[in-house]
Amino acid sequence: MVGSRGAGAPAEHVEAHPLRLVAVTHGAPSSANREAVIRLVDGVASARPELDVSISFVDASRSDVAAALGPDDDAGAVIVPLVLSAGFHVRTGLSLGLDRRGSDAGALTGTRLAAELGPDDRIVEVLAERLDRLRLSDTDAVVLAAAGSNDPRAVRECFETARRLGHRLGRSVTVGFIAAAIPRLHDAIEMIREVHPGVRVVVGSYLLAPGTFYDAAASAGADAIASPLLLPDEAAPGQLVDLVLDRYSDIAAPRLERA
Repeated sequence: MVGSRGAGAPAEHVEAHPLRLVAVTHGAPSSANREAVIRLVDGVASARPELDVSISFVDASRSDVAAALGPDDDAGAVIVPLVLSAGFHVRTGLSLGLDRRGSDAGALTGTRLAAELGPDDRIVEVLAERLDRLRLSDTDAVVLAAAGSNDPRAVRECFETARRLGHRLGRSVTVGFIAAAIPRLHDAIEMIREVHPGVRVVVGSYLLAPGTFYDAAASAGADAIASPLLLPDEAAPGQLVDLVLDRYSDIAAPRLERA
């Protein structure tokens, strides 16, 4: 298992082109959330043993997320945010924090920020697999539960994922947000029940791991809810491991070509 270190903990030996993974969480992660995310990072480390893989759990409510990375996380590191949609804390807080740290150092630190994980068809495949475990019938109504964001781009990305999932399943998929955006999940569920009384409402979890948002989705009133993308007692899906490595390579490969 790769090392897990909190904000400000000392880093281990860093190779010339390490992979740094930053799990952006909403507050302190639960033990189940932490274990599920570490499963993904373990999968990445196993798939690419030549890379120096580490993980930092960061409170996304911080105004300067980059300040939690530690002073020696900048030796050509690539930070891959383990988030499905990049809202304010990634697009603004983390990016500006990295810029500010580079400015304070008087030069670019060498740290680079990769893109968020979604939307991506590999995520859609895992969503479909999770829903398949609920034995979907042709008459079931599917709602995609997303965390929500004040960033309209992140909201649009969630609707794009629902569109792709609907194409994958061959049925319409409604979006419901747990916070910050509309329609709220419980409203989306109630709307379906009013329009299609008697149908089973099934929620697909567009959530990376168990935690507060998943608990809220589970209590929103659906008849069934699929598991999140990562689980503490299962190996991370290979599709997600490949996705993380691709996000890393999108940033690392051009730099290696220039070296």
